[in-house]
Amino acid sequence: MRANIFVTDDDDVVRQAISRRLAKRHHQVRSFASGEALLEALDHDIPDLILLDLKMAGLSGLETLKNIRAKSQQALVILLTAYGTVEEAVEAIKLGAYDFLIKSVDLSSVEPVIDRALDYLSLRRRIDFETQDRPGRYALNGLISNSPSMKELVGQIQEMAKNLKTTVLLFGETGTGKEFVARVLHHNGPRDKGPFVGVNCTAIPQELFESELFGYERGAFTGANQRKLGLCEQAEGGTLFLDEIGDLNPSMQAKLLRVLQERSFKRLGGQEDIDVDFRLIAATNRDLRKDVTQGRFREDLFFRLNVVSMTLPPLRNRTEDIIPLALATLIRQSSELGKEVTAIEPEAQRLLERYPYPGNIRELENIMERATIFCRGKSLTEGDLPREVHEEARSSVNAVARGDQQVVRMEMILGEQTLAAIESDLIEEVMRLSDYNKSLAAKYLGITRFALDRRLKKIPES
Repeated sequence: MRANIFVTDDDDVVRQAISRRLAKRHHQVRSFASGEALLEALDHDIPDLILLDLKMAGLSGLETLKNIRAKSQQALVILLTAYGTVEEAVEAIKLGAYDFLIKSVDLSSVEPVIDRALDYLSLRRRIDFETQDRPGRYALNGLISNSPSMKELVGQIQEMAKNLKTTVLLFGETGTGKEFVARVLHHNGPRDKGPFVGVNCTAIPQELFESELFGYERGAFTGANQRKLGLCEQAEGGTLFLDEIGDLNPSMQAKLLRVLQERSFKRLGGQEDIDVDFRLIAATNRDLRKDVTQGRFREDLFFRLNVVSMTLPPLRNRTEDIIPLALATLIRQSSELGKEVTAIEPEAQRLLERYPYPGNIRELENIMERATIFCRGKSLTEGDLPREVHEEARSSVNAVARGDQQVVRMEMILGEQTLAAIESDLIEEVMRLSDYNKSLAAKYLGITRFALDRRLKKIPES
């Protein structure tokens, strides 16, 4: 890890010797001769590490440390002294110092302490990004895959999780779980000890995206009062997940391409190339091949991203997975809400399987959360389900998927529906599945195009 380090010592020889030693290891180093000068610099830039002499003219090291904590809680402070006492070391630790280092003539003891501090920084950075994650939630054996399409996808995930560097491009409709799959790949691979840094490309204004992705140096633009690490740097050693990458503008597409080719970048306002080591996983709900042909997405970037691609099936094509997913969500929501709802009644299951889920898994989770809130017993009933689930189920005909096959279900309530009404619903559903191509719909129904036209004329306008 290349760090930003401030060295503060009123002994010119020691200060310069430490600075040179750290600079040789490619760290960015600034030096100060007093605590006052250091504190002034902290108004504009917060480093990763501060090496601070304990005995200095003017503000002492301990006095300076107290003021540092008022300006930054993040920077690690290592106290330096040639003749420190145990009492001073204890006081320094109480004030938030990371370590206490006795200066030697050859300064050989500095580097091990710096290395430990950088390891700690990397770990803390990972924790900052991973606190919301429960690794067990992303276990491979926890993936629900009763449907053929998901079984095939899980096999691909298992293979790619072992891979250290290969870029993965995830395709799928909104709500199909692209970020979840990205986290599964991360947590079950060799980079699981590193951070997972996720960003939605549509959630950041385009004019700010470059500074968010690459970070910036102090003074890079108005308001850049101190250095900021970008997402690429924060993902060091781990995974960078770019969701909705198809919405990146052409300028950022070109900059991202350079990072993927060179594995390095410059912060805004910076002069040095910063090497990065992360695995990129990108996701989109767009047809990027179509965007490439229409000039909306760079072809060279598409080929760089599309090393391995996976397509997540919509929930309507995973009928076998709907109830297992609903049960898993129900149990989780029930626990969080302090309830004991652990089952779904058969009639409620039937309604859930008939619903088309335009919002996919995300919508199913929302439906189950609302149903759990209103459930009064230990089993979820049809009465607990939201209105839209009931309304969709009123149709006597519904299309579902069984593996790669489209299946049309028909249901007739005796005494309430006629054969003519059932036929009309069936024709309308098959027309929808055929994208209103009459020849294809007639083929699916096993009748002629002329016979289909005759029946369509009998269907009343809605």
